[in-house]
Amino acid sequence: MYKILVINGPNMNMLGTREKGIYGSQTLDEINQSISTYASSMRIKCDFYQSNSEGDIIDQIHRVKDEYDGCIINAGAYTHYSYAIHDAIKAVGKPFIEVHMSNVYSREEFRHKSVIAPACKGVIAGFGRNSYLLGISALYDLIKQNEKN
Repeated sequence: MYKILVINGPNMNMLGTREKGIYGSQTLDEINQSISTYASSMRIKCDFYQSNSEGDIIDQIHRVKDEYDGCIINAGAYTHYSYAIHDAIKAVGKPFIEVHMSNVYSREEFRHKSVIAPACKGVIAGFGRNSYLLGISALYDLIKQNEKN
């Protein structure tokens, strides 16, 4: 069984009430349940973490090094300016997939640039909660590939 961490950043705790036209009506807990169910079908155990604090997110990223096979991260607005999160991801040496529920390229200009993307293996955006499920599939393939090497 593989073990991954799913990290959600600022304001993701407001899902279900926050900008429903962009993020839908599901709460973060409901999305996490969908992720957990999907991941368990692939023999993956998911732990979940959400914080509005950059330092707390970095602390969780550091845990991936010794406790997890990889990580799905939706860093929220930190995606666009947190070089500290970028550096933490690079320091861990495990595969990370950056995900976004919305299509960031159809939104405000500042959302078009991710400073954490270069530290991640890939980016999935624009598919709502399915962005996470696609991320799980991609991460599963990366973990399996790393096992062979």
